[in-house]
Amino acid sequence: MTVMTVTGSTSTRATGGAPALVVVAHGSRDPRALRTVNALLDRVRALRPGLPVHLGHIELNEPLLPDTLAALGDGSAVLVPLLLSRGHHVKRDIPDMAAASPARTRVAAPLGPHPLLVDALHGRLLEAGWPTRAPRDAAVVLASAGSRDPDSRTDTTRTAALLAARLGVPVLPAYASASSPTVPEAIRTLTARGHRRVAIASYFTAPGRFATESTTAARWITSRPLGTHPAMARLLLHRYDRTLSAWDDDSAPRRGAGLYRLRLRRAGATSHIRPAATRPQNPAHASVPTA
Repeated sequence: MTVMTVTGSTSTRATGGAPALVVVAHGSRDPRALRTVNALLDRVRALRPGLPVHLGHIELNEPLLPDTLAALGDGSAVLVPLLLSRGHHVKRDIPDMAAASPARTRVAAPLGPHPLLVDALHGRLLEAGWPTRAPRDAAVVLASAGSRDPDSRTDTTRTAALLAARLGVPVLPAYASASSPTVPEAIRTLTARGHRRVAIASYFTAPGRFATESTTAARWITSRPLGTHPAMARLLLHRYDRTLSAWDDDSAPRRGAGLYRLRLRRAGATSHIRPAATRPQNPAHASVPTA
């Protein structure tokens, strides 16, 4: 097995062995976002030594995803969106970029909803001063970017429900754009219901404009973006492993691409099927929840 990895805009090629993990970030004009994402990828590499891990952005930052995939040549890769819910980027942009690449790829489901995200949200709230035993008048606003896609709202609402079950207090989702309620509106709603202490849980993968704006209405504690929390690195590997497990043997595409895509959709991934001489080896799986 020969694996050669060169990061940045230089050529990157993996020959044999496990498919590369390509983390797909949105991109941001805030320089802290790129630093945070690179630090998160370093955590992933530390958890899975020997796995080729690359970064591609949808927009605003280099390397852009098409350039990352072009550097892989006709190698194999699992694309894991560093996105918290379904939406246009997950459903259209990333699959379209993958389909235009010569690489043999699978696109994993977005990170949320998932219990590991709740671990990260809870951890960030504890860092911000959330008490071990929440007072009866406490509540949380789950501040997220927002999307016009109803599936994105469904995913965020489910994450809010999971966090509420963990904390034992009401958690109301709110949005920085494209949906409602806004963070100030959610705080007012919870206050009107008698919750005098309302925390803001930042449901963002990295610092940026939306994350910063969402904190301006804070009346109590506000957590940091999820960023490099250890659960985030574990979740990226979990999504990679789940998608790789659906990468069936060589006979699967010959039995019919439609059936193969159906099985992959049920696994929470999309497929871009290209014939392969050998099936990629499955690396050791991380010990994480299977949901």
